[in-house]
Amino acid sequence: MIQRTALHYLKTSNNWFKTGVLCLFFVFGSYSQTSSQKIPLSNLITEIESRFELKFTYADDTIEGVFIVPINQDWSLDQIIEFLEEETKLVFNKLANNFVAIYKRKASFFICGNLKDRTGSFLLEGATIQAKESSTISDREGNFRLKVSSPKETIIIGHLGYRTVYRLADSFKSNDCATIYMDPKTETLSEVLISNYITKGIGKTTDGSFQIDYDNFGILPGLIETDVLQTIQALPGIQSADETVSNLNIRGGTHDQNLILWDDIKLYQSGHFFGLISAINPLITKKATLIKNGTNPEFTDGVSGTIIMNTDNKVNDDFKMSIGTNMINADVFSDIPIGKKSSLQLTARKSIRDLVKTPTYSQYFDRISQDSEVEDQRELTSDIGFDFYDVNLRLNYDLSSNDKLRINFLGISNELVFTENAIINANLQSRQSSLVQNSIAGGVWYQRNWNNKLKTVLQAYETDYRLKSINANLQQEQRFLQENKVSETGIKLKGYYDIAKTVTLLGGYQFIETGVSNLNDVDVPLFIEKRERVIRTHSLFSQVYFRPIKKTSLNAGFRYNYNEKFNSHIIEPRLSFNQQLLKHFNLEVLAEFKHQNTTQIINFQNDFLGIEKRRWILANDEDIPVVKSQQVSTGITYNRKGWLINAEGYLKKVKGITARSQGFQNQYEFVRGIGDYMVKGLDFLLNKRFKDISAWMSYSFVDNQYIFDSFEEQEFPNNVRIRHAVTLGSSYAFNNVKLAAGLNWRSGLPTTRPLQENPVIDDGINYQNANSSRLDEYFRFDVSATYDFTISKGIKAQTGLSIWNLTNRENIINTFYEVDQQSVPREEIEFSLGITPNATFRMSF
Repeated sequence: MIQRTALHYLKTSNNWFKTGVLCLFFVFGSYSQTSSQKIPLSNLITEIESRFELKFTYADDTIEGVFIVPINQDWSLDQIIEFLEEETKLVFNKLANNFVAIYKRKASFFICGNLKDRTGSFLLEGATIQAKESSTISDREGNFRLKVSSPKETIIIGHLGYRTVYRLADSFKSNDCATIYMDPKTETLSEVLISNYITKGIGKTTDGSFQIDYDNFGILPGLIETDVLQTIQALPGIQSADETVSNLNIRGGTHDQNLILWDDIKLYQSGHFFGLISAINPLITKKATLIKNGTNPEFTDGVSGTIIMNTDNKVNDDFKMSIGTNMINADVFSDIPIGKKSSLQLTARKSIRDLVKTPTYSQYFDRISQDSEVEDQRELTSDIGFDFYDVNLRLNYDLSSNDKLRINFLGISNELVFTENAIINANLQSRQSSLVQNSIAGGVWYQRNWNNKLKTVLQAYETDYRLKSINANLQQEQRFLQENKVSETGIKLKGYYDIAKTVTLLGGYQFIETGVSNLNDVDVPLFIEKRERVIRTHSLFSQVYFRPIKKTSLNAGFRYNYNEKFNSHIIEPRLSFNQQLLKHFNLEVLAEFKHQNTTQIINFQNDFLGIEKRRWILANDEDIPVVKSQQVSTGITYNRKGWLINAEGYLKKVKGITARSQGFQNQYEFVRGIGDYMVKGLDFLLNKRFKDISAWMSYSFVDNQYIFDSFEEQEFPNNVRIRHAVTLGSSYAFNNVKLAAGLNWRSGLPTTRPLQENPVIDDGINYQNANSSRLDEYFRFDVSATYDFTISKGIKAQTGLSIWNLTNRENIINTFYEVDQQSVPREEIEFSLGITPNATFRMSF
C-alpha cells in the first residue's frame, strides 16, 4: 500500500519538496519491513547454546540492542561465529570447557614517536613504520604518527643502515611522542654505487665488488634461472674458454685460482654435468658477490677472483614452497618456520635423465663426452647412465635480538656409469667403468652484537671433495682406479668495532687445515701409488673502513699468514678507494697481494676417463710452489640520466704456476716447469637504461703472456688469452614478462700447429712456436624469456624459455694433434655447445 501511494504521487505531482519527503518515507518504510525480520542477538545465543551444548559469557550491555537476521541452520559453529563477528562487529573468543566470550572490539588509536640516531646527532627521515594494517614514513624531523588497532600489535621500524626496531603498540605512551634511538648496522660497510648494472639486481659497490640480488633480479640472454656462475660471465673481464662454469677465467686466470664460497664455506667442486651448470641450486642463492680486485683481507686463496654465494639469512614467519622443472633437472624448495625464532630451509635438485631424455640433455652429454673414454669406445659402449643431484639445508635461529645462529649443510654428486663390451677369444665380455664426483660440506655461523659499536662473528666449517674413476680396459684386461680427495677444516673469528661514525675497524683470526690425497691403482701389472699432504695455516687480518665524507670511501688492510709446513710468513696488503669527482664521475683504485696453497694439475689428458681430468694438489715448496699474485687497477665511471660508462685498466702478475696446471697439449704437454703469467687488460662497459629496457655493450682487451724460464720459449701467449671480447645485449621487463637477447663475440684461443715441413719427428709432432696460431673467432647469439602469473590465490607460477647459440654455430674451443698409423698428424677438434633449448616451469606456494 505504501509503495503504490508513493508511485502514484511521483507520477502526478510536480512538488519537488513533497517528492523528496515521500522518497525518504519509502526508504524508511522498506527498512522497517526488513528490520522486522531480525531477531535479538540474545535469542540467537540461546538457540546456539542449545544446539552446540556450549555457554556464552558476556556483559549485558555488550549485546543490548543488537539485532541479527536468522542464521543458516546448516552452518557449523565456526561459520556462525565468523558470520556474527562480521555482522555485529563484536569479538567472539572461544575459551576452554565450551565457553565463548563476547566483548566489544576495541577502537583503533594513534601512536607517535621521534626517530634519532643512537648518538642523538641525526634525525632519521624516511624510516618505515609498519603496523598490522597500516604504515607510514618519518618526516624530515624524524617524526611519525601511525594508526593501530590493538595494544598488542607489533610495530616494526626500519631504516637503511640501521638495525630494525620491534616494539609493541602499548609501549607507546598516549599523547606522548617519545624519542626512539636507532642503532647503526656495523655490517653495512660497502654502499651500492651503481644500481641495475647491465640488468636489474646487479649493483657495483664502493669497494669495487659486484653484488647480485636474486630477490630483485631481471633477466640475461640465454638464462632462465639464477645460476650465479653463468650470471657473472655477463660482466666484463670474465670469460669461460670452454663454456663451462668449472673453467671460469677471471682476468686471464685459471679456474682453480678462483675462491668459491657458499655461506663462507670453501667449495672445491663448482659444477654439475661436469661443469655445464652450477653445482649450487639457484633456488637457495639469494645474494652473490664477485670480487675481481681489492679483496677484503678476511678472505684468502683465489689469486684471480672471489665468488661468494649466500642463502637467505632471515628467520621467516610464513611457510614457503616452490616446485619446478626444466629440461635437465627437477627441484623443490621449502622454507619452514619452527617457532617464532627459527626457520629451516630445504632444497633438493635431481636430473630427470631417468624419466626422459631431452634435447638439452643430449647436447650436454655430447659436449662433456668429447675426447673422452666414452667417445673413444662409443661403438663398444652400452648402458650409459648419468645422474646428478644436490641437497641444501640451512637453519636460521635467532637466539635473541643480539645473538644469531646459522647451520648449513650441502651435498653435491655427479655420477657417470657405462659398460664396455668386447669379444675376446670368441667370448663376449663386459666390464663397467664409472666416474663419481661429489662434495659434502657443513658449517656453523654465530654472530653476537655486544653493544652498539662491537659485533663478533665465529664460524667453523668442514668441506670434503672426492673424484673417483674406474677405467676398465677389456683389451688389456686391466682395471685402472684413480681417486682425488680434499678435506678442509676452517675456523674464523672476526669482530667489527665502530671507532667513530665514519670509521669501522675489522680484525680477526683464521685457521685452515687442508689435506689432499691422490691415488693411482692398476691391477695388471700391479701398481699402487698414493700421496697425502696436509698444510696448516694461521692468519691474522685487519682492515679499516673509512668514510670521511659521503663522496669518499677507503678500505685499507692487510693479512698475515703463517704456514706451519714451510715455516713461512706472508704479508698481503689490500686496498680499495673510491672518490666522487665533479657530480657524475667516480674514480676507483684497487690493489691486492694474494696467495694460495692448492692448485689443480693434469697428469695425462685421459686421466679420470678424460672427462674431469684435473686433480687438486697441495704446494710442496719444491716442484709445486705456493702461487702468489699482485694486482692493481684503476677505473673511471660516469653515471647520469640512465647512461652508464665504465672503463677500468688493470695489471696482474701471478707467480709460481706449474706447467701441469695449464693443460698444455703441445710440445710442453709432458714438460714440468714453474713459471709466471702477466696480464695487462682493459674492461669497458656502455649501458643505457630506460624505464623498462636496458641495453649494453661491453668490451675486454687482454694481453696475457706466460713466462717460463726453463722452457725453450721463455715467453709466449697464455692458453686462455682471449685478446678481444665484445658483448651486445638487451633486456626488457614489463609487468610479468621479461625478455632478453645477446650476442657474444671473441677472438679465437691460441693454439699450436705442426710445422708444415717435417711435421713428425721420431714418432712425435714437430710443433711450431707455442701458441703461435689462433683458432677461429667465437660467435654466439642467445635469447630468453620468462612469464610470471597467478594460478589461484596463494599459488604463483613462472614459465620460461631460452635458446643458447640460436644460430647453431660450430665454435671450436680446442684443437690438438696426434700421430696416426701413417705417421701423419691428425687434428682433433673440440666444439662448444650447438643450439641448445631449455624450458622451465615453476609453482610457488
